[in-house]
Amino acid sequence: MIPLLDIQNLSVRYKSRGNRLVRAVEDLSLSVGAGETLGLVGESGCGKSTLVRAVMGLVKPTSGRILFDGEDLLKIPSPRLRNKRLDYQMVFQDPFSSLDPSMTVGDIIMEAARRKLAGSSKKEVIETATAILERVGLPPECLSRLPHEFSGGQRQRIAIARALAVKPRLMIADEAVSALDVSVQSQILNLFMKLRREDFLTMIFVSHDLSVIRHVSDRIAVMYLGKIVEIGPSKDVMDNPLHEYTRALISASPVPDPVEQKRRLRIILRGEPPSPSNPPPGCAFAWRSRKTVPPEVAAIPGRFREVSRGRWVEIHPATVDDPEKLHAEADKLARIG
Repeated sequence: MIPLLDIQNLSVRYKSRGNRLVRAVEDLSLSVGAGETLGLVGESGCGKSTLVRAVMGLVKPTSGRILFDGEDLLKIPSPRLRNKRLDYQMVFQDPFSSLDPSMTVGDIIMEAARRKLAGSSKKEVIETATAILERVGLPPECLSRLPHEFSGGQRQRIAIARALAVKPRLMIADEAVSALDVSVQSQILNLFMKLRREDFLTMIFVSHDLSVIRHVSDRIAVMYLGKIVEIGPSKDVMDNPLHEYTRALISASPVPDPVEQKRRLRIILRGEPPSPSNPPPGCAFAWRSRKTVPPEVAAIPGRFREVSRGRWVEIHPATVDDPEKLHAEADKLARIG
């Protein structure tokens, strides 16, 4: 699959208030194919939002490359970058704070639509805004109303409509349903999937909720302390997680059947997530593993390797079962292809 978005060795570091260097994203590589939906999952503070904000240009990377359709976004001159940004849009977690409270819904959507419909008449722009609203399930009369007059789910539909107004090729949803009621979540998720099918949208769906990620994603990438520790097809990652951190996340995700929930093995990790301003040496996760790991072993960095087609995992004695077997599989795959 040809990547529409190709992130290469990206690092995002910044100084905290105490003048400490925070490694929010560290030497991360990731690609997303055209028409694919990638789920990005991990606990709070692992760097998910920083990563997608770097793609959007809201955070300045320290190093690395962000290729969109073959062009490095970090090297495009500002005037041309403004037009390039129409090709990728973001839907934020809190629609109320991301929508201008003083603008009507019509003005919010038409402001975006005008960027794509330069030279069009006011009537054509209004017709376009009305059609977009109807696509996200809102009636035309909403155009004259203000954001505070809507519910959380309706405001999120407005935010999606604004993103659609410029006809993007890539849409990033950053915890876009986490603040909504469960019933409303399912409606917004179904809307995302409908739009993806109709417009052949490429999507990155950021969430800490694995049940949401499994529902919408073709592939899942698991982040821990600024790095990807496992990535692969959604079914493979969910049904056969290789990394202990992935298994811990899955075990913490509730299931609707109370009997099955009671039978499930809970994986309780040791300690607290390390601080990105003071990461432990070697494999960051090894220090939280349930296994007994000598400090000298934990201090050895893990190796991120492809163990089957499209399936990558960070291999370390503390993070995976039978690391020698996985290394052998990776070596075999490397020889074949």
